Amino acid sequence: VWDNKIMETSVFKREHLSDVQQISPSLYNLTIGLTLCWGFFVNWLMIVTIPVESLYAFDLRIFFIGYFLCCMAGSFILNRSENPLVSFFGYNMIVVPFGLVLNLVLSHYDSALVLEAMRVTGEITFVMMLLGSMYPAFFLGIGRALFFSLLITVIVEAVEVFIFHRSHPMMDWVVALIFSAYIGYDWARANAIPKTLDNAVDSAAALYLDIINLFLRILRILSRR
Repeated sequence: VWDNKIMETSVFKREHLSDVQQISPSLYNLTIGLTLCWGFFVNWLMIVTIPVESLYAFDLRIFFIGYFLCCMAGSFILNRSENPLVSFFGYNMIVVPFGLVLNLVLSHYDSALVLEAMRVTGEITFVMMLLGSMYPAFFLGIGRALFFSLLITVIVEAVEVFIFHRSHPMMDWVVALIFSAYIGYDWARANAIPKTLDNAVDSAAALYLDIINLFLRILRILSRR
């Protein structure tokens, strides 16, 4: 969640043309799609090839410290670089630790439920990207509201979990709705900045984080049926 917000502060402020040659809108959107597919493919490959038992052999505190450091480093690279290959390397620094976390999380769920959550997430993603293309002005106008909604939700959820040691099912619905809106928002912003290969990779990274967070919440919602 926080890696997404840190990254966006720079990436989506690139509103003016740079010395980098722009590409066609179709190639730009295709690059975003292929970059997203690469991230999901890497995650799938990690899940099917890395035994979850080997991850539990590590101290989870060290594991998650490494996770956050790797994600923050990837976000920093995405922020600073205007080279698509360097940005793609930063993108993978986010994708790989997320794949390890997904491996831990999905081991607790039935495969049929995981596939259903993937299908629902894909449907929501398609709809929100479509709406983001149809009503870009609306989505671009709700960015501040989304940020503060997410910030308040994260604080409330952290207090409930770490202080009161409980979680509310409604919070999953709230977070799922926020990240659904974020997909439309980030898609609208991706198409509002110069269409370069580097910006396509950076935009895909933001959308990747939105989609993964949405998927995890949908999975939790479906598991409660």
